Amino acid sequence: MKTVLIVDDYEPFRASARGLLHGGDFDVVGEAADGRDALQLAGELRPDVVLLDVHMPDLDGFEVAKRLAELDSPPVVVLTSSRDDYAPLVGGSAAHAFVRKDALSAETLASALG
Repeated sequence: MKTVLIVDDYEPFRASARGLLHGGDFDVVGEAADGRDALQLAGELRPDVVLLDVHMPDLDGFEVAKRLAELDSPPVVVLTSSRDDYAPLVGGSAAHAFVRKDALSAETLASALG
């Protein structure tokens, strides 16, 4: 079972994502509402995966992914957004994959992880 940290400034999405991932091979070990909290919790919890919103009030998802990649044991970062235009930017970033928010499920996350 892979551990997951969900990062999104919108609490209803975090709750929905937690529920969607609960039925799969994932254990949600934490949630963060912004990039700074995400960095702190990732260091403390050491999740296997960080499901990370692109647009947040402090640091955007691409910046958080870059900083997470600098950890000793970096998590796999999967960016998420309701907008498709971020998907092509993943290839040049520290993120591993992109999943649209409306397509999120345990199966789509597992597929994105390879």
